[in-house]
Amino acid sequence: MLRSAWPLAVAAAIFATSGAYIGALSANEVPEGAAKPTRPTTAPAKPAGLNVQKAADTKAKPPAAKPAAKKPAALAPGAEGGSVTFRTLAPGVEVTIAPDEQEEETSGAHDVVEIVQGIPNLKWTPKTEPSTQTLHDLATATMFRRDVWCLEFTFKPVRMLWVDVPQPSGKMQRKLIWYLLYHVTNRGQHLHSKRTEDGTFEIAHVDSDIRFIPEFVLESQEYKKSYLDRLIPVAIEEIRRKEDPHRRIYDSVEISALKIPVSSDGLDRSVWGVATWEDVDSRIDYFSISIQGLSSAYRWTDQPAEFHPGDPPGKGRVLTEKTLVLNFWRPGDEFAEDQRVIRYGMPGKVDYTWVYR
Repeated sequence: MLRSAWPLAVAAAIFATSGAYIGALSANEVPEGAAKPTRPTTAPAKPAGLNVQKAADTKAKPPAAKPAAKKPAALAPGAEGGSVTFRTLAPGVEVTIAPDEQEEETSGAHDVVEIVQGIPNLKWTPKTEPSTQTLHDLATATMFRRDVWCLEFTFKPVRMLWVDVPQPSGKMQRKLIWYLLYHVTNRGQHLHSKRTEDGTFEIAHVDSDIRFIPEFVLESQEYKKSYLDRLIPVAIEEIRRKEDPHRRIYDSVEISALKIPVSSDGLDRSVWGVATWEDVDSRIDYFSISIQGLSSAYRWTDQPAEFHPGDPPGKGRVLTEKTLVLNFWRPGDEFAEDQRVIRYGMPGKVDYTWVYR
């Protein structure tokens, strides 16, 4: 009797405990339609003493100094304030040729052969006016004036790079490309012939944008060969990756479309370019690179005896431009072409010179 009543007593105790727990849960439920309680949105207020002490500590301790930011070497064009920086070159890697502007280049006296030689019986002696006012004398030894500017030219010695170049057949051919990496800078202070109130001329210095239209010719004195700069687009990208992946490098056609603004000591607006050559004779030991387009100075000569009435204007005229000539020496052989043996300068000759050609 007692053994059979024990399970019933245990079950009754368990039921009573469960009922109390369920009742407690029911008491915490919110009736339908009533507003539910929400959590407090503000933290409990701290004692005022703690806040005052914290404020006092803040005033007593000065803020920690921030470490000085490293100055980038240079920013890429169009990325002012960005994180793209150019590769920093070691001293002596580049060679800079300063602008060469001469005041005598701003003017020159020439006969206008189209008038002096092109119009027959033009010379005569007036009776009431000085002969210097005749058309013949006015066209003789006429003074021509012009503005003169010159760009600063900075370059690395000639280098070499193997590149797969597309051929007309559609196949690729691996070629050794010779290239000259450079950048041009407009320093301003160009020469301008200014007419004064008394009719004379004086030289003024002006700043203006310059367009660089280059022509590069690699010449071999020993083998009497010359190579004009070639456009090799696949080589430009390879050269950029090798020299500086972040820098924009223009070929001779692309750079001619740009106007180079004036640079200052605090702002460098140089434009980078590259001249490339292919199929250069591997036997060459001494060579020069002539560069036209760096200066606006020019000269011309006429052959008066060769100009006759009825000839087109400018017949027999020879125009020469101011040209920079760089000399190089490659003390290697035709079987081991290596850019490391190319030296700027030439034994027994000047490193560079300005000529008219």
